[in-house]
Amino acid sequence: MRFAIIADIHGNLEALQVVLADIKEQGCTHYACLGDVVGYGPNPKECLDIIRGMGMPCVKGNHDEYCSVDQATEGFNPAAAEAVLWTRNQLAEDDKQWLRDLKYVRMVTSFTIVHATLDGPQRWGYVFDKLAAAASFTYQNTSMCFFGHTHVPVAFMRDTMVRGGTYSKFKTEPGRKYFINVGAVGQPRDGNPKAAYVVYDVHEGTVEIRRLDYDIPAVQAKIRAAGLPERLAERLAYGK
Repeated sequence: MRFAIIADIHGNLEALQVVLADIKEQGCTHYACLGDVVGYGPNPKECLDIIRGMGMPCVKGNHDEYCSVDQATEGFNPAAAEAVLWTRNQLAEDDKQWLRDLKYVRMVTSFTIVHATLDGPQRWGYVFDKLAAAASFTYQNTSMCFFGHTHVPVAFMRDTMVRGGTYSKFKTEPGRKYFINVGAVGQPRDGNPKAAYVVYDVHEGTVEIRRLDYDIPAVQAKIRAAGLPERLAERLAYGK
């Protein structure tokens, strides 16, 4: 089984389409989505329809949650909050219900998926370092767990201690636990503007991050045409 693990699409249809095409080329047989299908980007409805239509296991992200309910956007910066309010108006009630029904944590075959953290998945904490990863390892009941939320691909490993760092491709080892961020399809923030996702070969035990070019100017034009904050268009070109 070869899984394509995608996260943080954020309404970026062009990036999602390129990623899905590459997934087919890589011979992936299964999919999983780590949340934040919507928010920030100009095509939330189209991206949601694709993910929903594919029937893949999916967990809820913070933007999925806030875009599907009518509550204050506390905790969001002004640009993100404006995008949440705009996105709510692009989604039908049926779309919002689908987002509301997503779980915070799911098991997929032999691994776990979560948007943010395992120790408090509904609190939307960020995992950037080994200390934060250690808290999730305490609640991790599988050898592998994939997460998103930070938009920064990094892999943490625990045996007698927690280690972490960037990666391109590696083979997992028996007896160790892994907590792996797969990066963002629609809004990378690691200084690399290319769309990111992970191919996880269950039988081989390999994890590979894929980076792909997509039509960033087209997405930027859509963001501006929608009247969304300029910051959301600009950052795509820099991967920040």
